[in-house]
Amino acid sequence: MFKTKNLSPKQLSAFTALIVSLPVGIGYWLVEQKLFISIIAFLLMLIGTYFLISFVLEWFIYRKIKLIYKFIYQTKASKREETYYKYILPQKSIDEVKEDVEQWAEQRSAEIEILKKNEAYRKEFLQNLAHEFKTPIFAIQGYVDTLLGGALDNPTVNKKFLENAARNIDRMVNLVEDLDEISRLESGEQPLYKEYFIIQDLIREVYESLSIKTGRKNIKASIKKGCEAPISVFADKEKIRQVVINIVSNATKYGKQDGTIVAGIYQTDGRNVLIEFSDDGIGIAEEHLSRIFERFYRTDRGRSRDVGGTGLGLAICKHIIEAHQQTIHVRSKLDVGTTIGFTLSSKKE
Repeated sequence: MFKTKNLSPKQLSAFTALIVSLPVGIGYWLVEQKLFISIIAFLLMLIGTYFLISFVLEWFIYRKIKLIYKFIYQTKASKREETYYKYILPQKSIDEVKEDVEQWAEQRSAEIEILKKNEAYRKEFLQNLAHEFKTPIFAIQGYVDTLLGGALDNPTVNKKFLENAARNIDRMVNLVEDLDEISRLESGEQPLYKEYFIIQDLIREVYESLSIKTGRKNIKASIKKGCEAPISVFADKEKIRQVVINIVSNATKYGKQDGTIVAGIYQTDGRNVLIEFSDDGIGIAEEHLSRIFERFYRTDRGRSRDVGGTGLGLAICKHIIEAHQQTIHVRSKLDVGTTIGFTLSSKKE
């Protein structure tokens, strides 16, 4: 069925001119009874009307549409865009132009939503950052003021206060170093030095280095049965060591007395290896799972701060794994435990 709504401006001009010219031609034929004159009148009317309507559409309607397009792209038109406005845009129907504008509106709406989320995240991040720095700074200030107020001459408290101040300074230094680490990972300033290594050997080394921490809670750290066979991965060994240390340290902090940490290593598709660390600790509530890799995000702010750490460990893990073009994930249930896993390539790309 013939539809006029999808006609281009030129097609619409021709169709309108034809509608207007036909009665004129028929009228001449009825009055003059001369076919030749009727045809001439019809053709002259058709041509004149076509150009007039085309001119009106081009200069009064599509000039406005061109302004809309220029507003949409918010840029001075290049030669390519000018060609588009001159030759391609006039061939479009109003419905096609409407679709373009609606598509642009949807894109802008999506961008605005992203900006709103980023703004909310930025505000929360700055609040958390200020809080993380404020706590040790106020503690240091209190110790120093007390010492300057006369406690410096008291041998029973001066050393203790200085040790506490030094501990808070160390916390601030660790915080700055972790922030710097994330910034360099995000900007790509920290290159990856990939090599082949046995992932089980690295896990055992980390277990050994953290044995004092796990020993305090009598937590048994092991590799899952059936996963002991050596599996080689291609990655930055020291960066992955940092990831494993952060994950195992978290599992230790929130693990229960006499608990377990078990590492599972699995070949997935012949190109990637899945590494998972499971504990039987306090677990994480479902509403927090989607956010635990955010900077400073704590599921229980008071308890998290009591057990130490900067709140950036898992955020660093996420950035390191994503820098390897791989993924990291978490599964958890309260009072059951948590599993954090990530993938690594088993072959050089």
